[in-house]
Amino acid sequence: MRNFVFISPHFPDYFWCFVKALRNNGFNVLGVGDCPYDSLSNELKEYLTEYYCCYDMENFDREVEAVWYFRNKYGEIEYIESMNEYWLERDARLREIFDVKNGPRPNELVYWQKKSLMKEKYKLAGLKTAKYTLVGEKEDLLKFIKEVGYPVFIKPNIGVGAAGDYKIKNEDDLNAFYKEKNPYIEYICEQFLSGNIISFDGIADENSEVVFAASNFFPPSIANIVQNKKDLFYYTLPNVPYKLLEAGKKAIKAFGVKKRYFHLEFFMLTEDIPGFAKKDEIIPLETNMRPAGGYTPHMINFANSADTFEIYAEVVANGTAVQVFHRDHYFCACASRRDEFRYLHSDYDIYDRYQSCLKLCGRYADVLSGAMGNRFFMALFTNEKDMEIFREYVECRDE
Repeated sequence: MRNFVFISPHFPDYFWCFVKALRNNGFNVLGVGDCPYDSLSNELKEYLTEYYCCYDMENFDREVEAVWYFRNKYGEIEYIESMNEYWLERDARLREIFDVKNGPRPNELVYWQKKSLMKEKYKLAGLKTAKYTLVGEKEDLLKFIKEVGYPVFIKPNIGVGAAGDYKIKNEDDLNAFYKEKNPYIEYICEQFLSGNIISFDGIADENSEVVFAASNFFPPSIANIVQNKKDLFYYTLPNVPYKLLEAGKKAIKAFGVKKRYFHLEFFMLTEDIPGFAKKDEIIPLETNMRPAGGYTPHMINFANSADTFEIYAEVVANGTAVQVFHRDHYFCACASRRDEFRYLHSDYDIYDRYQSCLKLCGRYADVLSGAMGNRFFMALFTNEKDMEIFREYVECRDE
């Protein structure tokens, strides 16, 4: 059998779905993680061929030992993947050590991680990108701000989520940033764009062709949610907007994405930006070459009546997958709540009122709660009006 080393297959907890699909497509799925075997879910135990517990995953040598063990026992390793942002760099190093042909090496990964270099790939795809500069001395940054005007947005050049993000509205904010910034982090400063985040999610085959595509709409920014402790609400669209589909396909080609699940983020502008772009234009924000966070892949599956775990496994096994065009499509909404707040309607009220359209409910892992909240409710709808009523019902706080 062919061998797929899956790094940290227990987190997020639904990753057993990928393991199952890979196993069903002819792979030995060999898990490496820091979770004791007895603590793994029953589903994961059922579909893993074998599991190697490192206990200390921060010690890279232990990961290397684990993969050597699997290679000596099962033979050549065809894939090493975590599909988790935290481990992407180490995945690439392991591929280099064990000469794994599939997946990026460290010299390629930099274009997936550095926001400044992502812009080069987006430009190669013929797409507009926000003006930017790397943050250096304050005097130099002020020259850039004079060119684009306040506000500007500063964030780490490498990293995901909203940690370390700053919206700079004036020179007082800029002075505060220079006092607070981490001296060991490289920051990028971009012109501020007014827009909503819309994602291009899917799976690319061995030729960087998109064999499955979906789109998620995020009304508020994650930075705004984290900083103001808002409840996260976002949804999967029934169909990918045409302009986004065309832009996303070009980007996947430019990045050379092969046999991967991807999550690209774009701005859909809410106002004209003179000399740059018009309202409703699609502007690339950043790229994540792994599934979207939380339980978004489940939302994508529900909205498209599809199984992207199986599609991914087919691509990995065969280089491509059979596309199914005749499916039922829906809005799939996910509304969250935070434990620290009281809500007008109880969780049980939600279960009772929306039992016919609820698809998945549960709790996010604590590590995700800052951005995504603590409890989530996922439901299908045929129209936006009913979806908005659902949102209001779930998020209404008892203040």
